[in-house]
Amino acid sequence: MRVLIVGAGDIGFQLCRRLSQENHVIIVVENDPRRVRRISEQLDVLVIEGSGTSYKVLQQAGIENVEVMAAMTTIDEVNLLACRMAKKVGVPSTIARVRNPEYALSDFILSPEELGVDAVVHPEQETADAVVRLIRQASATDAIEFEEGKIQVIGVRLSDDSPLLNLPLEELSRQHGDPPMRVAAIKRKQQTLIPDGKDELVAGDQIYAVCDPDYTEQFIKLSGQKIKRAERVMILGGGLIGRFIAQQLTGDVNVKIIESDVEKSWRIADELPNSLIIQGDGTDYDLLASEGILETDVLVAVTGDDETNIIATLLAQHLEVPRTIALVNKVQYLPITSTIGMDSVVSKQLLTVNAVQRFISHQKVVSIASLPGVDVQCIEYVVPPGSRMIGKALSKIHFPRGSLVGAVIHDDNLIIPTGATQLQADDRAVVFALPHVMKNIQKLFS
Repeated sequence: MRVLIVGAGDIGFQLCRRLSQENHVIIVVENDPRRVRRISEQLDVLVIEGSGTSYKVLQQAGIENVEVMAAMTTIDEVNLLACRMAKKVGVPSTIARVRNPEYALSDFILSPEELGVDAVVHPEQETADAVVRLIRQASATDAIEFEEGKIQVIGVRLSDDSPLLNLPLEELSRQHGDPPMRVAAIKRKQQTLIPDGKDELVAGDQIYAVCDPDYTEQFIKLSGQKIKRAERVMILGGGLIGRFIAQQLTGDVNVKIIESDVEKSWRIADELPNSLIIQGDGTDYDLLASEGILETDVLVAVTGDDETNIIATLLAQHLEVPRTIALVNKVQYLPITSTIGMDSVVSKQLLTVNAVQRFISHQKVVSIASLPGVDVQCIEYVVPPGSRMIGKALSKIHFPRGSLVGAVIHDDNLIIPTGATQLQADDRAVVFALPHVMKNIQKLFS
């Protein structure tokens, strides 16, 4: 598939990296010479230097021959105009990154057809949704949903006294009555593992389990974690992400927002009358203490500066705040976040790339998720009619080493599969796979 990406910033770059691994033909339009040089040196893609709002530049990029236009710059109007021109010349599919929530409203004066956009991705809203899921699943380090919540992927970190340690996974399952969950991925130090029944868990492992939603709390308790409901949440950063989080939590929990900018603090106070807005520095120990951080259940750091978010959450952990969540946008930081003791991390870049990739692959893929700092993808496939997998036991299908089927939806029912489970046409299968085996997985489901 030929994909034209406008904008090679952090999100555009990561999208190029992900799609080029899937053998798509990628053309990039970027007007910043430094970004052009970076992507040319690091990725095998065609780069055109120029503006995405210039039709001549888009013609130079071969816009008439592409199948997907993904406009990922930081300027909404550039993205929307680029998509509108793409539609005008017959590009079948367009997707735009949009920050202004007004453009995505159902009653906006211009319809998506008039804007020329088939799909809108709102990075800040995607990130806020991920944070709220973590707050509501307070003992997990990660929480991802598939099939509108019918399948949950829960991440937990195992302490020295976890009852899950030092037994083969197949033995653990038998001891607990074959519960509706399966450990699908393990992050051990800097290595990501896709386990089989012989593998054992050790202290310090970050594990990711596919769970029936009704079993999630029991699984968290089984891992050695305590279930605690969040009643008081402190948010550092009053940008779009912080405000979206507060809006979703209002009425459920007590919310405080700390914002360093004076004028923005007043605007937020008018916009969020049910939240307490505090003007100040979120890394100021005295300010945090005076505003009740010691009584806070969850601290969420979503400022625009990764270093501030990291320092604030580490400070909160030092003060024994039960739960911390940090926004970390620099992808190179993600692998070390658990090493330095951070609790939960969300990445706006990865969440946005997941949404775009899901749209581009929509014929074969229902949902895609990547876990921050973990070298694995979770992909929900539809089993196509006529597939050679139909009617075969999973143990007889040659899934590549480094992958497993973690869950199956059959006739709207969740199945935690075993080697004897058989796939049927139109089943939904959630597959966990390391990057180097993704091409083989895609062939199986094509």
